[in-house]
Amino acid sequence: MGTPEIIIVAIVVILLFGASALPKFARSIGQAKKEFEKGVSEGSKDETDGTKA
Repeated sequence: MGTPEIIIVAIVVILLFGASALPKFARSIGQAKKEFEKGVSEGSKDETDGTKA
């Protein structure tokens, strides 16, 4: 995806959701990413602990 495509997608998102909803949307995506990374790191810890036992 190049710059023009990203700009078009951003305009469409703003038109669909409105500018006031975007901060909430971005915050929820950030929280989901943070929890996903936490789960992945915990899963890898569990796997290494399981192979040692």
